[in-house]
Amino acid sequence: MNDEARPIDRLLDAALPHVAFDGWSEATFRAAVAGCDLDAVEARMIAPRGALDLAVAYHRRGDRAMLDALAAEDLGALKFRDRVARALELRIDALDDREAVRRASSLFTLPQNSAEGAKLVWETADHVWTVLGDTSEDVNWYTKRATLSGVWASTVLFWLGDDSPGAIDTRAFMRRRIDNVMQIEKVKAQLRENPVTKGLMSGVGALFSRVSAPNRSRSDLPGTWTRTDP
Repeated sequence: MNDEARPIDRLLDAALPHVAFDGWSEATFRAAVAGCDLDAVEARMIAPRGALDLAVAYHRRGDRAMLDALAAEDLGALKFRDRVARALELRIDALDDREAVRRASSLFTLPQNSAEGAKLVWETADHVWTVLGDTSEDVNWYTKRATLSGVWASTVLFWLGDDSPGAIDTRAFMRRRIDNVMQIEKVKAQLRENPVTKGLMSGVGALFSRVSAPNRSRSDLPGTWTRTDP
């Protein structure tokens, strides 16, 4: 264990060997405290919700690994969909402990933790779009992250049952999901150009034009709605 690591990471490293047996549970949290250089009071201050906070830290560690790997990549020659796919491939590479991921997936499906799990998946999608230079300021900011959240969540579930070498089947599955999303965008563009549906799409576009991306300086709001008088 690296003594210079952040306290939450030292606690997480001590917890991971126990997750396969006890899940992300209070028993695992107590074992982690006993197995690192933090006392119980310090550990509870770092992770007030116990193992739940450690599971959150584990997910975010994977996101950091993806971002670090992306920083070392040259994606300039790739089409945008391939940049997105490459980012998710690097996130797949960060899935380093199948049982820890399986137990975390079960933990975040519990009703009391589902909002936290959804937030984490959204964070992963947001990291991808942000690092790839997304400049959306309208409803597209939300739809991009929502669709990619769905792609990532389904990819993790597929990966949990994938025994192919290098998770090659998971990578192919993920790329198919991205292609599906791109097909939806293609259909939307065709509807906007079709004389029959152009008016409808224009009305929908006018409605959603009032939705703005969140102000990054305000962490308490998911976005804004601008009222325009007729």
